[in-house]
Amino acid sequence: MYPVAFVLLLLVAFNAGANLGRDDERFHEELVVRPLSGDHVNTYFQFTTRWHYGEKDNLYHTQLTPRVIAELLQQFAVKELHIGLTQGLWRYETWGYPIVEATSGAEMWAWFSGANLTNRDVDSQWKALANVFSGVLCASLNFVDNTNSIAPRHLIRPQFMPANGQRFVRYATLPREIVCTENLTPWKKLLPCGSASGFASLLNSGHVHNTKYHSLGLKVRVLCEDHDEDNCIVELTQTANLVYDLRLFELSNNDFSLRRLFGMGLNGYCELAESSKIYVQRNELGERYQLVPEPVHEVKTTRGGHSVVYSVYDMHEQFKEAGERLFNVAWLAPKSANRRRNLAKPSLPPVTVHRYLLGHGQERGRIVTVVTNSHYDALPIMLQEVIPWYVHAYLHTLSIRRKPQRVNEYGRQRLPFKLLHYTPGKQRELPSHLEIGFMLPGQTSALISIDVDYLLLKWLEYPPDANHGHYIGSAIVSSQLPMGRNYSALPPEGHLFEHSFNATRPSYVLSLHTEALIVSLPTPDFSMPYNVICLACTVVALAFGPIHSVATKMIIVGRQTSAPKNFVKKIFNQIFRRGKAADEAAAEGEGSPAAGAAASDATGVASARPAISPGSPSGDQPLLEDLDEEEEEQD
Repeated sequence: MYPVAFVLLLLVAFNAGANLGRDDERFHEELVVRPLSGDHVNTYFQFTTRWHYGEKDNLYHTQLTPRVIAELLQQFAVKELHIGLTQGLWRYETWGYPIVEATSGAEMWAWFSGANLTNRDVDSQWKALANVFSGVLCASLNFVDNTNSIAPRHLIRPQFMPANGQRFVRYATLPREIVCTENLTPWKKLLPCGSASGFASLLNSGHVHNTKYHSLGLKVRVLCEDHDEDNCIVELTQTANLVYDLRLFELSNNDFSLRRLFGMGLNGYCELAESSKIYVQRNELGERYQLVPEPVHEVKTTRGGHSVVYSVYDMHEQFKEAGERLFNVAWLAPKSANRRRNLAKPSLPPVTVHRYLLGHGQERGRIVTVVTNSHYDALPIMLQEVIPWYVHAYLHTLSIRRKPQRVNEYGRQRLPFKLLHYTPGKQRELPSHLEIGFMLPGQTSALISIDVDYLLLKWLEYPPDANHGHYIGSAIVSSQLPMGRNYSALPPEGHLFEHSFNATRPSYVLSLHTEALIVSLPTPDFSMPYNVICLACTVVALAFGPIHSVATKMIIVGRQTSAPKNFVKKIFNQIFRRGKAADEAAAEGEGSPAAGAAASDATGVASARPAISPGSPSGDQPLLEDLDEEEEEQD
């Protein structure tokens, strides 16, 4: 469907060996700043390393290229690799098309090529490759396996050389992946200068992750001459695409600068970089700003009938004088400028896409994708869907309905399929893979729908936050544009942003991503085991205490003495107690052995007085009068 791509690949091979010599290694860093509508600013970083390593044995001796990339080419038969880590959603209607397309979450695809390769070998290398970059980028790419991977047939085309041999491709997405500082730090360590100097020093995590959209990309491809594996170039491209919302900065008149966006100025260029340039778009929404300092160079590029003007700042010229300083660029808007000019939407891109879910309940639903062609002529459209194994799709319900843009509702008019490829999924093993192609007339919208059922998972297959829902990765929509309006992607044969200047082609390959979907599968009540455990533990705790006390303690019944509560009775009680204590002391004195002996000598009769036992009521034991008084008080 895209024969132009294969012609461009021939230019890739020509351009690959034209600039680099044997064992030559070069590094470039670029920054593109584009004001967007709605008070947004797009900053695009690109770091490119090209190494003409020649023979494969030279991969053991790396300089600017990271060692992990060299080992990757040694151990795996991979010729091209793309990895994207994205947070947020790119708004095509208001922002146009990005320079590098990416989907929310984690996205990964790779091309494998080699002699005697089989699908089983490719599956094994694909999983091992994902595990390697899971550790390199500190991402959850280790969850990539056969349950979420497909082999696209038509949509994804190779960009490596030579691409005429036996080829295998694998594609997978992890829409649940969250991008954070743990991914940015190892990503910057792959750069020759790291984050110490150059444009990478602006990528501060505190100012990167508070953006409305941020995406980290990594691309590796091998360019070799036909039938000559000893004359190859490895190309490593690292990208960072950010979108800032100026309204969050609370600036007057929407003025901004590099220091305001990134928290600091530029401390210089990377000493290992052959070129270090900043490109600032001046026309369209950028014409209302005045740049400080004034740029020295300016470039006007025309691509597909669409012209763009860029101001260029060369960091080698800015820092050619010795001395430590920070370079900063400020965008100043006139005080009398109308703020509504920046809020106005630009011209609508030729192709836009949206995706949503229909239905109610947790048993069945319908996946709907809307593709709109605002161009006056018909455009070829190709759609790729990856449906997880826990969502069962029915192919016989697949349909494409059309409507003109000025009409609100879709009628019964249908569009025929020009291409259809479907691979059914298998529970807990393979996802469903769907690719369709059709011609979309001009000024028309197409509604693509397919009915699905939701499966009941095993209780161990639910994520920790089961009620959050399960994700369906975004669909990919591709087309060929006859014009270059809102198109800023790099050509396949180029590796620098400046290679997109005046790169007019008969057509331009466009790739878009839709929104990811969240489905609510039938979910059991996971709180019930928790409640049962809490109730059982409470019952055991309450029963254990009394049982333990009864089993380990001896119960002795005793009579507790209590004093009268009345103050007068307390005084009388103390008085009577003292008198009775004196009588008892006198009685004990009379019953002593000396007194008994004297009495027996005198009278000859032994005194028989009962002895007081410890248990008898005397001393501290209450008297009968006291007990009677207590009973009267209780009555």
